[in-house]
Amino acid sequence: MTNKLATQYLGLELANPFVPSSSPMSRDIDIAKQLEDAGASGLVMHSLFEEEIKHQHEQLHRFVEQQNTGFQEASSFLPMSEAIPDARDNYLECLQQLKSALDIPIIASLNGTSIDGWIEYGKALEQAGANALELNVYHIAASKEETASEVEERYFKILTNLKEQVLLPITVKLSSQHSAPVNFICRLKTFGAMGVSMFNRFYVPDINLESLKIEPAISLSTSAESLLRIRWIAFTRGQVDIDIAATGGLHTTEDIIKALLAGADVTHLCSALLQHGPYYLGRLIRELNEWLDENEYDSIEQMKGSLSCKNAINPSALERTNYLEVIDSYQSALGVHL
Repeated sequence: MTNKLATQYLGLELANPFVPSSSPMSRDIDIAKQLEDAGASGLVMHSLFEEEIKHQHEQLHRFVEQQNTGFQEASSFLPMSEAIPDARDNYLECLQQLKSALDIPIIASLNGTSIDGWIEYGKALEQAGANALELNVYHIAASKEETASEVEERYFKILTNLKEQVLLPITVKLSSQHSAPVNFICRLKTFGAMGVSMFNRFYVPDINLESLKIEPAISLSTSAESLLRIRWIAFTRGQVDIDIAATGGLHTTEDIIKALLAGADVTHLCSALLQHGPYYLGRLIRELNEWLDENEYDSIEQMKGSLSCKNAINPSALERTNYLEVIDSYQSALGVHL
């Protein structure tokens, strides 16, 4: 019997488009098994951060090796620094455990800060058995001296150097704040990217009005956030021959269907699974199958991208015409005067 939900992403044959995204869930092997049991066709690991590794090494250096003042006789009892596992070692061990425990592909996620770091850790992830590599390039262009071109060149340089050293298929997790996303994605492909993930949710700090300090603020996504992703996926599909993952704001079967119609190859879920648990995936898979049957689709491939900008009956609805229509259609609540 043909599997209607089968799809491809990064050269991987997947049973369905549900690939849980980078989150703390991948740290727990038992939860990862539950995700696979619920129907996940692949798994993106939590990110390996170069900054965390450097910070641990700096702390270890101060603690273990700077014993020049006092208690010199005790220094021989301290452990050798290379014998103490760091974030890199823990991550690689987790990756190997996931590969041993699961049958689905594992996509490692890497967040580097230097070219040497991207290459070193990318090679280590490949050797540890990752099926693909997601580049989580977190960079805030907050300097008045930095141009949009320089921001893009940062990505191209990382890709170029990694592709020379790593054979894994590479996907790039993008911010929604690039000035010309479709052109940028097209150029990423020329530099070796096999896929893109649209879009990363950067956590935005808040201001505490009592302490007058800037503090971290974490919030889960909502379905409303998926519409930005869906729109830009629709623009990209048909213009750039690249694999696309939708990520951010995908909570319901309706969100998933819209992303696939726009042109996504896979859908990444995080907040929905944190809220409802791993087995929520089973419900989404069942409802997607039912929708395909009700709407007489033979497969995901048949529907994928059918409402992209290239194929939509009314592509202007994705563009500026829709902006004017939305403004004109707004009606204020009764008794409210604007």
